[in-house]
Order: sequence, then structure tokens, then C-alpha cells
Amino acid sequence: MVFCIKVKDIRALNNDSLKTTLDQLVLELNIEKRKTASTGVASKVVKTREIRRTIARIKTILNERRGAKV
Repeated sequence: MVFCIKVKDIRALNNDSLKTTLDQLVLELNIEKRKTASTGVASKVVKTREIRRTIARIKTILNERRGAKV
């Protein structure tokens, strides 16, 4: 799965696609957190950081679209 999605590509997707992508990324982030907790070593810090940033980007776009309709 691609973890770093550019804003241009995020804006091209519709809300339903963004929500499914968001759900997949949250699941992937939880898996990475469990791996880190079980081993005690954060082996892929960059991967976790990129997932968190992509989640934030998607949430920002969804909030912008919700605010624009009101």
C-alpha cells in the first residue's frame, strides 16, 4: 500500500474513496504501533510518520469539503 499520497492525488478522489483509504491507513498504523510495542524497537519510524501525515492530509481535505458545503 502507498503510504505517502500527495495532496493533488487526494483532492482528485471523492469522499467515499477518501474514507476507505483513511480506514485502511488507520488499520495499517495500528499494526505498526503493535509491532513497535511488541518488539520494543521502532524499526520503521519513517513509515509510521508518513502514515500519520497522510491520515492528517486526508482528514484536512474531508474537513475542508464539509466546511465548503455549509
